[in-house]
Amino acid sequence: MTWRLGMPVALFALKVYVAAMLALYVALWIGLPRPYWAVMTSFIIAQPLAGAVLSKAVFRVMGTIAGAAAAVVMVPPLSNAPELLSLAIALWLALCIFIALLDRTPRAYMFVLAGYSACLIALPSVEAPAEIFNVAILRVQEITVGILCGSLVHGVVFPGSVTAVLVRRVDATLRDAERWSRDSISEEEVPNLDAERRRLALDITEMHQLSAHLPFETARTAPRVRTIRALQDQLSLILPLAAGVDDRIKALAERGSVLPDAVGSLLVDCRAWLQHPGDDREERHRQAEALRQRAAQLEPQTETGMGWDSALLLNLLARLSSLVGAHRDCRDLRDQMVSPTWHPVSPRAAELLEGRSQRPLHRDVEGAARSAFSAALTIIAGCALWIGSGWQHGSIAVMLAGIFLALFASADDPVTPIRLFFIGTVVATLVGAIYAFAILPRIDGFPMLAAAFAPVLLVGGAIMMSPRYAVVALAAMLGLGSPTLLEAQYNSEFATYTNEAIAQIAGILFALVMVRLLQSAGLEGAIRRTLKAGWADIANRSSQNTPPNVSAWISRMLDRIGLLVPRLAARGDDPGQPLYDALRDLRTGMVIGELRQLRLGLPKEEGAVITPVLKDIGDYYRAMEPDRMPERPPEMLARIDRAVTELAGHASLSIRRAAVLALISLRRNIFPDAPAYRSPEKAGVKGGAA
Repeated sequence: MTWRLGMPVALFALKVYVAAMLALYVALWIGLPRPYWAVMTSFIIAQPLAGAVLSKAVFRVMGTIAGAAAAVVMVPPLSNAPELLSLAIALWLALCIFIALLDRTPRAYMFVLAGYSACLIALPSVEAPAEIFNVAILRVQEITVGILCGSLVHGVVFPGSVTAVLVRRVDATLRDAERWSRDSISEEEVPNLDAERRRLALDITEMHQLSAHLPFETARTAPRVRTIRALQDQLSLILPLAAGVDDRIKALAERGSVLPDAVGSLLVDCRAWLQHPGDDREERHRQAEALRQRAAQLEPQTETGMGWDSALLLNLLARLSSLVGAHRDCRDLRDQMVSPTWHPVSPRAAELLEGRSQRPLHRDVEGAARSAFSAALTIIAGCALWIGSGWQHGSIAVMLAGIFLALFASADDPVTPIRLFFIGTVVATLVGAIYAFAILPRIDGFPMLAAAFAPVLLVGGAIMMSPRYAVVALAAMLGLGSPTLLEAQYNSEFATYTNEAIAQIAGILFALVMVRLLQSAGLEGAIRRTLKAGWADIANRSSQNTPPNVSAWISRMLDRIGLLVPRLAARGDDPGQPLYDALRDLRTGMVIGELRQLRLGLPKEEGAVITPVLKDIGDYYRAMEPDRMPERPPEMLARIDRAVTELAGHASLSIRRAAVLALISLRRNIFPDAPAYRSPEKAGVKGGAA
């Protein structure tokens, strides 16, 4: 993502400046004692998209109120026991961080605010516990003024539309997904296809985060969240289906098998349809159904004596049909997004929208607990140093350390953003000194004050749009919200300004040291935990006897892929290594669901052949470690082949087909290099087509 100065950047910078000055004016006008909190809040909630600003504002108000309430509850009874008060604040911050990291939606911002708001209200109030209620009320008022002013300016004045950005993202993702599917069903090798496919997981994750702001959208025709969830479900199916088709084509090619002319013609027509699905829904549906019917007619007969080539071809055609259907459904749901009404645009769209729920995400409980513990220990250690040293401004350092541990708890490497914040704070300290002792003493009245701050705030607001320097710019602008610069009464004491600046820098450095000590293996640990969570999920799915929730499994696994790809890239790994083949794991999890569903529909004695297969898969994935792959015993392969043999001769055609599809897919996922399956009838025929 690049940054380029232009009208959007200039408009955003102007809105940041106007919101800050409006917040400062209102806070001074109604007589709030610390107007700088209103100004800093307006910086924090600034976003280019109006819906994101409003959702962040709502969550910030709720979090601030919760944090203020916690401070009011903790400080009075524990003010005479500083060690207990420190422990209480630390535990509250840890609890809020833990919940926020498990939530992983924009709503998590509310818990982050609740955690560090208690720190910034409680810690400076230790010396005057009787005033804690008034301080909490004033702090909530000051922050609310900043929130309201920021929301008004960013949400009303040329508001950026979440819907417009989301529709552009969906259009780009659909085009990419159709291109990747075309490449997958090509008989020619396409370089970097796996790496391209993994981008879809990142796109789906970004789409999920954007859609969380839709309830706060200012546009009249904002799509419903459940439409986006349904679209995510269908996009999630495309990855394993396309990968499965690609694998079956390669498997047949490796055996030297030539696809029948009718199948080759079908692949060509499917690629042509994916190139131009069309905007006319009826015509798109007609063409998609024609392709799916051709695939069904070309499927080989499922029977006990079917050969390996026939089994692979059956699998190829079935997955191809499902892939075409998923792309058709994605296009219908895209039309539903931009529809002026909420009525389903087609009967198929109505089916897809039925029963949509919140998309389940990966939860890293261990990582959340580690980050929460780090924050708690930082507060406890900081309070011990502050109380032991007797430093008057030590509360500022501890407060800031807690804030940074909360803000960057979700980062795999918190050191980098904290270091950038340190740079921005140093810049703000130097620039602030010029304002405090050279510019502000010569200013009289609010108009001159606003004019004086215009250059630095406009430049800072523009830089906030830069992905590379946004953190530095935000830190610098927050640093300019110093009590010395934006108090109700101007304070020209150099010693006060210097002590507060030193406390800010000391707090950031202390947070940096604690993060290095306590979270030094953050990236490596996050990769290992994410991988093992996926494998544990597969193992657990293998042992369950309830109907499978396929969409929930795919959503959670794709979320893990979306987390893994940038982490592996940051560590310098090749995401395509077999060790991290999360796409294979995704397909395996889907097949396990198919086998479980098949077993539930069979009498106990007929479904018994599936149970040892599922147990083997569960044992295999439980033994997986990021630095070593477990052995794949020949007995596992033999049990899969036995299940294929028994179920391929079942009296029901639908059961025969479902069993062969699932078991052959499982065989290819776990044993891609194994010899071809040979049915009992073919095993004794020398040179037979296995």
